[in-house]
Amino acid sequence: MEIPAGPLILTHLFKLPDEANIQWEEFREGIEICRLHENPGGSNAALLRYEPGASLQVHYHLGHEYILVLSGSQIDDAGEHSAGTLLMYQPGTSHSVRSPGGCVVLIIRDRPVSFVKPQTAMQANPERI
Repeated sequence: MEIPAGPLILTHLFKLPDEANIQWEEFREGIEICRLHENPGGSNAALLRYEPGASLQVHYHLGHEYILVLSGSQIDDAGEHSAGTLLMYQPGTSHSVRSPGGCVVLIIRDRPVSFVKPQTAMQANPERI
């Protein structure tokens, strides 16, 4: 999806049509991503689409992470979260995510995450969304 120079306006996110002009790319096994904004080493935003049964290993938040569940549901260490749920994670927290039935989420971060413990990586191994 080419991001326009002006404001990015996304509509109907809770009923995202299959034919929407969104270009998905592989992110992890069973998870696709549409990158909306990326500032290397800084803020980023993306749509993530989990296939049924997909999971994302534990990751550590170096900054704030906001997740809006748009469809389906995802499960993390805090429980199961269905469409319409907004999750907010603080720096220093961690979680893993799975989606038994599949889901689409909007994720916004002010810093990348690390898939290894920050103490081990000395926060030198952040990964973009």
